[in-house]
This record gives sequence, C-alpha cells and structure tokens, in this order.
Amino acid sequence: MLQTEFEFTLPKGYVDADGTMHRDGVMRLATALDEIAPMRDPRVKANEAYLTIILLARVITRLGTLRQVNPGVIENLYSADLAFLQDLYRRINENGHSHVQVECPQCQHRFEWEVTPLGG
Repeated sequence: MLQTEFEFTLPKGYVDADGTMHRDGVMRLATALDEIAPMRDPRVKANEAYLTIILLARVITRLGTLRQVNPGVIENLYSADLAFLQDLYRRINENGHSHVQVECPQCQHRFEWEVTPLGG
C-alpha cells in the first residue's frame, strides 16, 4: 500500500504568536495540482523562491496544535526547519518514502535506512 502521509519533527520548531512551540507534523505526498497551482500566485510570479513557501503550506497537513498551516506559518520557520522540510518534500515525492540507500564505510555493505527527522 502506498504511504501518502509522513510524520516529521522539526529540528528547531515553529513558535506561534502565543509563544507555543510546534515541532511535530505531517506532510502528505504532493499532487500535480499542488505543484501547478502556486505558479498562478502573484507572490510566486514576483519572486520564484516563494514557490517553496506556498508548496509546503499546501502539503503540510498538521504542525503541532495549529488549526491551519498557511504561507504565513512557513514564512516564519527558522531556516534550518525550512531546509529540513524542503529535503523531506524532495525525498518523499521523488522516492515515495523517507528511506535512503546507504553504504557501510568499513565493509561496503549497501542497505536501506529510514531517515528519522532531527530530534525525532
């Protein structure tokens, strides 16, 4: 069965206006619409780097106890958390999972390892 949602823990965490820290979340696989729709957004047209913000806001379905994850939340993440989420997005949407192929530096045995989020 295809896994479509992936839990994560942010390395730093998002602090909301009330001072509450949110670190645990869920990201779902992206659809074609998730990747196409942001291209119509004026913020993306003005600055292509903003595509990442809108895309992550569409695919993160839960972050802590926040009622909604929107572009404003993603804009206010620490850069380490943004980089973490960009990497997670790439891994799950290119590979369909959060596993990577690794090789033992001593014996050169290759195996699959599940990447656990920092702090997780």
